[in-house]
Amino acid sequence: MTSEALGLVLLLTLLVAIFVGFPIAFTLIVLGFVFGYIGFGLLVFQLMTYQVFSVMQEPVFAAVPLFVFMGVLLEQAGLMDRLFQAFRLLLAPVRGSLYLAVTFTAAIFAAATGIVGASVTLLGVMAAPTMIRSGYDVRLSAGVIAAGGTLGILIPPSVMLVVMGPVVGVSVVELFMAAIVPGLLLASLFAVYALVRCFFQPGLGPPLPKEERASSFALVLREFALGLVPPATLVFSSLGSILAGLATPTEGAAMGAFGALVLTVAYRRLTWDRLVRAVLQTLEVSSMVLYLVAASNFFGAVFSRLGTPTMIAQTMAQLQLPPFVMLLMINVLIFLLAWPLEWVPIILIIVPILLPLVRELKIDLVWFSTIVAVNLQTAWLSPPVALSAYFLKGVVPQWDLRDIYAGMMQFMIIQVVGLLLVLLFPQIVLWLPSVVLR
Repeated sequence: MTSEALGLVLLLTLLVAIFVGFPIAFTLIVLGFVFGYIGFGLLVFQLMTYQVFSVMQEPVFAAVPLFVFMGVLLEQAGLMDRLFQAFRLLLAPVRGSLYLAVTFTAAIFAAATGIVGASVTLLGVMAAPTMIRSGYDVRLSAGVIAAGGTLGILIPPSVMLVVMGPVVGVSVVELFMAAIVPGLLLASLFAVYALVRCFFQPGLGPPLPKEERASSFALVLREFALGLVPPATLVFSSLGSILAGLATPTEGAAMGAFGALVLTVAYRRLTWDRLVRAVLQTLEVSSMVLYLVAASNFFGAVFSRLGTPTMIAQTMAQLQLPPFVMLLMINVLIFLLAWPLEWVPIILIIVPILLPLVRELKIDLVWFSTIVAVNLQTAWLSPPVALSAYFLKGVVPQWDLRDIYAGMMQFMIIQVVGLLLVLLFPQIVLWLPSVVLR
């Protein structure tokens, strides 16, 4: 058996093991050892040592726990709840005001935390009771909450983009810049869709009753200032310093984590128990991500040394299909794989396999990476897995899972429209990096 064929067997074995339910990180290491030893002998042990240490020495990965810690602290400080209440009071007379409040809150908080599960759960806890009490449509409400929660995976500073940068070989700062416009575009599409539906079907989202509106405009301004200004200042200072070139992603993340700690103290929400929970949650998420990065780095090195990625790229290139058609096929593959898999194995395993083909087609890597990020965001809303549905069902048990799925499917279609726009108009992604970095 040739080394390329051995690599194909390795890939198929990995997919079978993942679908069976074996832990991904340990599966990657074991398969890398076994097939590496078969393919090129004792060199596999040196390869693992080199690959693991190269991950440990990559400074950008230090930003992962810092961004996670920032998001967890802001969540525990109750700032997201205050922000939602401010939008709710400001937009109370408008049809579908709660849909807009959820979308705006999700977009702003997405810049503070890239943890989709936490965002969907918090939005459900905050918004669902008010939506139910106000007679809002269950399906549209569930769709807005689930879709809004997924924005955290795309809008920077996104943990997924921090991980993707070194994997693809592009600057994390460029990825942050590239993802801003697509993220805002998707949030706008969500808001416009909800408003149009409410315009033609007012019963889907009636204005809030007068007893739930603010007694004075001064109260609205106070809530808006306390809810929006502190987190927005924190996020824009952290993210802005990175985008302006004043700080590296790791330094910007450290500033954000420290600022979140200061805000939690200022709002008198910092207790020893909350701090311990925040540290443990950060440790759990960061350990999972970084251990997977190291394991997949080793697996990818074995797979590449067997020569299979180059063979796949050359075979697909020989089809002589237009680059756009090839890119469309790649995205269909990623979209389908994202149903059973989370973003971590796709970024760390599937994307490196496809990279030789992408380079062969001379596709801009920043554009490609952003397309993949939007694609993976879409997969969070795609049944039958659609983890966002289970997060939402957990905090709003009175909503039927079928209604949640039905609502999410509407927004999944909107996500696909957004993905097609990013595919058809590359400047949506590339305009901001070209303006800032030229």
